[in-house]
Amino acid sequence: MAHIDYYFSLLSSFTYLAGDRFAEIAEKHGATVRYKPFDILTMFDRLGAPRPADRPEGRKIYRMQELKRFAAQAGKPMKFQPAFWPTNAAPGSYAVIAAQEALENGAEGDLDGLVQRLLKAVWEEDRDIADDAVITEALKASGFDPMLSMTGMLKGAETYAKNLEDAVSVGVFGSPFYIITDTDERFWGQDRLDMLDAYLGSL
Repeated sequence: MAHIDYYFSLLSSFTYLAGDRFAEIAEKHGATVRYKPFDILTMFDRLGAPRPADRPEGRKIYRMQELKRFAAQAGKPMKFQPAFWPTNAAPGSYAVIAAQEALENGAEGDLDGLVQRLLKAVWEEDRDIADDAVITEALKASGFDPMLSMTGMLKGAETYAKNLEDAVSVGVFGSPFYIITDTDERFWGQDRLDMLDAYLGSL
C-alpha cells in the first residue's frame, strides 16, 4: 500500500482546481495520505522565488489565463480575484491539522471535505478563511467538533511550522505537491493527477 505526503496551501488556486480528485484517486488505490498544509508565501521567500504579487507582468497575465482555462476544463466556478486573497491561511490550516489528529484518535469526520470547504470559501464564496466563524462552519459541515479551531490551535501552529520545514527539506516548491514516500515519486500540480493515478496503478 502506497503512502502519500500531500503538501498544499489553502491559498493555492491550483489546489482548489484539483477539487476532490486526489482523494478519490488515493481511495481508489488504497493509498494512505498525510495532509500537510504549509505556508506557501513563506516558502517562496525561503526559496528566493517571487510571491504572486511580485512576479513579472507577463507571468501574471499567463497565470490568469491558465486559471480560466483550467476552471473551464474542470467545470468549477471560480472567483479569479477573490476578495480575501491572499489572507492568513494559518488558522484554517491549524483546523485541518487538528481534524487529522482527531481522526487518528478515533473521531469521525471528512478531512478532505474540510479542505474542499475551506478552498471553496476562498475561491468561490469570497469568504475569509482567517475568520473563526468560517472555519468553525467548515469543521461542523465536515463532521468535526467545531471547537477544534480553538483546542487544536497550539498543536496546529507547531505542525504548520514543521510542515513548512519538511516541505523545504524534501524539495517542495509549489501547491498541490504529492510525494509517494515509498518510491520518492513526485507530482506537482492538479494537472498531474492523471499521471499520479496511472503511477499508483502500476505499483
